[in-house]
Amino acid sequence: MGSFWVSMAGVFGLEMGDKTQLVALCLASRYNTRVTLAGIFSATLVVHVFSVLLGGGVGRLLPPEWVGFTAGLAFIGFGLWTLRGDSLEDNECKNIQSKSPFWLIFTTFFLAELGDKTMLGTVAFAADKPLIPVWLGSSTGMVVADGLAIMVGQLMGKHLPERPIKIGAGMIFLGFGIFRTAQGALAIAPYTWALAGVITAALAFFFLRGERPRQVELKEECENMFV
Repeated sequence: MGSFWVSMAGVFGLEMGDKTQLVALCLASRYNTRVTLAGIFSATLVVHVFSVLLGGGVGRLLPPEWVGFTAGLAFIGFGLWTLRGDSLEDNECKNIQSKSPFWLIFTTFFLAELGDKTMLGTVAFAADKPLIPVWLGSSTGMVVADGLAIMVGQLMGKHLPERPIKIGAGMIFLGFGIFRTAQGALAIAPYTWALAGVITAALAFFFLRGERPRQVELKEECENMFV
C-alpha cells in the first residue's frame, strides 16, 4: 500500500495548477460535476495504464542505481515545471464545447494527459514500484486534485490561491528530486555528479525562462464561455 499512497500524493502535487486542472474547472462550469469527475477518472485510468507499463519497462531495463538517479532528475524537472506553471491553449478552450459531456471530457483529458507532467510522474513512480498500486494511486491522486480544485473553485468564485500551492508543490518535488539524484549518484560513479549538474542547469534554463502570461487570461476566457 505504500506505493499507492506515495503515487497518489505525488500525482496530487503535480496536478495542482496543471493544465488539466484548469480544464477541469472549465468543464465543471458547464457540465455536471459528477460527469466531469467520471470522465477525468476514466481517461486517467486509461492513460496511466500506458504510463505504468512504460515505467515498469524502464525499471527492468536499467540498474536500480540508474533508475533512482534518473527518477531524481525527473522530479527536479517536475519541480521546476510546477514552479513555472502550466497554461491552456486557445484551441483547448474551444474544444470544450460538445454535445456528449462524458466522451468530451474523456477525450479532452486523454489528449491533455499525453506527455503531461502527471503522466511522466506516473512513469517515474512505476520505474521502481509495483505497477498496479502506482496505477490506482496516481489515478486517484489526479481525481482528488481536480475534484478539490472544482469544489474550492466553485466556493471561491473560481479564484484559487494557485501561486502559494504551486510554490509549495514545486519545492517538495525539488527536494525529493535532489535527494533521489544524490542517492543514485553516490551509488554509481563520481562523473554522475557532473552529469546531474549539467542536466539540472538545462532543466532550469528550459523551465524558468519566463512565466506563461496567458494562463489566467485563458482560464477566465474558458469560464466566460459558459456564462
